[in-house]
Amino acid sequence: MVITQNKQAYYNYAVLDKLEAGLRLSGPEVKSVKKGGINLKGSYINIPDEHSAYLVNTHISPYQPAAIHQKNYNPTNSRRLLLHKKQLKFLLGKSQESGIAIIPLKVYINHRFIKLEIGICRGKKKYDKRESIKRRDFERRKKNLLSI
Repeated sequence: MVITQNKQAYYNYAVLDKLEAGLRLSGPEVKSVKKGGINLKGSYINIPDEHSAYLVNTHISPYQPAAIHQKNYNPTNSRRLLLHKKQLKFLLGKSQESGIAIIPLKVYINHRFIKLEIGICRGKKKYDKRESIKRRDFERRKKNLLSI
């Protein structure tokens, strides 16, 4: 079940490869994410070394019943990703290439666990964005003509 998608990432970047990662969250954060209180807009993955990766600039709104107890809660706090060593080394190598960005694409629930789909992306040029808009518009028109 998909909770949220980063639609702006699909518009601004060409996705080269995808990975699945777990998120390390506290209890109230898990409940808030399951209710849909997460926003991936403007977020990215930071890999400071080969032992850890962090989800940066993701907004998880505070869970309202627990908000009384969380007085110093920061909704845009960096959250650690749960990845295998091979995946971390792969992401570290890709992040050091020029023109490559590591962006979260969607958050979903897989067997009661909250998972994050990570995309290894390359930025699109303006003409690539125009081409994707044309293609999407053409598909929409074709679908409308076939349904009539």
